Amino acid sequence: MLFDFTTLEPRERYKLLVATVVPRPIAWVVTHNADGGMNAAPFSFFNALSGDPPVVGIGIASHQPGRPRDSRVNIERSGQFVVNLVVEENAEKMNVTAIEFDYGVEELAEAGLTTLPSVKVKPPRIAESPVAMECELLQIVDLGPSSALVLGRVLAMYVRDQVVLDAQRHYINTPALRLVGRMHGTGWYARTSDLFEMPRIALGDWKSRSK
Repeated sequence: MLFDFTTLEPRERYKLLVATVVPRPIAWVVTHNADGGMNAAPFSFFNALSGDPPVVGIGIASHQPGRPRDSRVNIERSGQFVVNLVVEENAEKMNVTAIEFDYGVEELAEAGLTTLPSVKVKPPRIAESPVAMECELLQIVDLGPSSALVLGRVLAMYVRDQVVLDAQRHYINTPALRLVGRMHGTGWYARTSDLFEMPRIALGDWKSRSK
């Protein structure tokens, strides 16, 4: 069946995208409010977009047209944010920070989370997360009245010692992170523990098979 996005309402287009583009990694974003307080919110329209320069992209949409999300306002004002990754044992606490609390309520405190200072930026990282990326704002691309793509340059990355296999060679034990991602609907998630390996095929090997 073909779905013509030019004729569909935004909500219907959204439902089709999130039901098929899966799993999506989760950016658990920490920012500073104008009054110095902290804001934390998860976003699943997120990924690494470039290695050189190291850039991550986060799609931030507002549920109230004309009123941008606090995370976007804070990033636009300060030019800094921290992306934390979500692991299985933190999934429920991440879900608490997704609640649309009133302005000024600190989501991290509501979820019982703690923070540690960052090195390159002012917003802290979430201590319970094994991976945190300290970012400076590169660009905000407005996508519509309520949506924007936030591009951030990664200045530093914290990775918990226990999952670093070789610091000199920058090898990480990725399965040991036990990260989670968003799936379809409003409450479905995926674990990254179900893996399979498929080596890349070198051009020379492929040509030799064809003979």
